[in-house]
Amino acid sequence: MEKLWIIGVGGGIGSIVRFLLSTYVQEKLNNATFPFGTIVVNIAGCLFIGMLSYLSDVKGVIGSDARAFLFIGLLGGFTTFSTFGNETVNLIRGGEYLQGMLNIACQLGIGIAAVIAGRILAQAIWR
Repeated sequence: MEKLWIIGVGGGIGSIVRFLLSTYVQEKLNNATFPFGTIVVNIAGCLFIGMLSYLSDVKGVIGSDARAFLFIGLLGGFTTFSTFGNETVNLIRGGEYLQGMLNIACQLGIGIAAVIAGRILAQAIWR
């Protein structure tokens, strides 16, 4: 149960930081219609998870609770794109090239298709 609190607190902080950073970037670019704020958040999240996974996997300096707080909570609330990137890199590093490419194809292709399907479904239900 304690781990759930650790993850929840991290997720809350990550979500707030995501909102603040994304909004800040969009406002600095005169509220451009292109989602620059989201891109900055996703790239920053990938950079951070790459650094933290190295510290955890190679240097062993991040314990179980800290890993849960940082990876699942903070970065999970900040952006799940960083987890997708880290998992893909781990598959490729482990020699699972086909699995890595399949993960990319599924996450992007099926994910976008699910957004479209969700919109169609919502439109059918709530006309």
